Amino acid sequence: MDLNTVVEIRDARHPAPWRPGDAWLGGGTYLFSEPQPHLRRLVDLSRMGWPPVRRHADGSLEIAATCTIAELSAFARGLAAGAAPLFEQCCRAFLASFKIWNMATVGGNLGNGLPAGPMISLTAGLDGECLLIAQDGVRRRVRVVDFITGAGRKALTEGELIRSVTLPARALNCRTAYRQASLYGLGRSGVLIIGALDPLDGSLAITITAATVRPFRLWFPLPPTAGALRSAIEAAVADDEWFDDIHGLPEWRRHMTFHHAEQIRRELGEAAR
Repeated sequence: MDLNTVVEIRDARHPAPWRPGDAWLGGGTYLFSEPQPHLRRLVDLSRMGWPPVRRHADGSLEIAATCTIAELSAFARGLAAGAAPLFEQCCRAFLASFKIWNMATVGGNLGNGLPAGPMISLTAGLDGECLLIAQDGVRRRVRVVDFITGAGRKALTEGELIRSVTLPARALNCRTAYRQASLYGLGRSGVLIIGALDPLDGSLAITITAATVRPFRLWFPLPPTAGALRSAIEAAVADDEWFDDIHGLPEWRRHMTFHHAEQIRRELGEAAR
């Protein structure tokens, strides 16, 4: 879609004061998908030259905001880590064409903050941390589960940039389980649940996304009983935090969350034993 209110595209390599009507441009798959009448200038990140994915000496994985879904999928195929299958599972949750895969970015998916964003699911499920850079150069780190504050709401200040997301080595070494539900065979995620079993101490994390307005990551020192898991979900997610749109009613999302979380509890609980 043409954005007929945009009068300038600026190269992000050449800093300039942030103005009202500015927006960061990564892949542009969302920006160019619908009218953006409030925008006047796009700040293009595509030539920043950030490596899509970097493995650090401590074993953590840093994913650049400009990393495309195709690049992340290709990298994960050669990743020697317990959680490696989860990357492809979440990439496939896009149900997108190859055009989108090669343009859509990890940072863009996080920046939209939509409940069904599969990169939110992936990075929240692996206890990821966003690196944010403000216009004055100040950097701060925010966990993904805290970065998304509601449906389409993020903990971003005006002009602040998502630089990357880092996944800790310990989370990458977890054994994972994945469950996703949609109202239609090729529909948007209505529920996406991720389990991560830590091989070091046997702890279990259950992350709820798509069904709720923001991610919820529940941690248990040992795999809980069915009743304890259900009680934890009920205590964590308020009635008005179950998402409601044409892709699923809150009651259905809640029911499917309990159903799939219990499946994951059994799957990873058996693995722990």
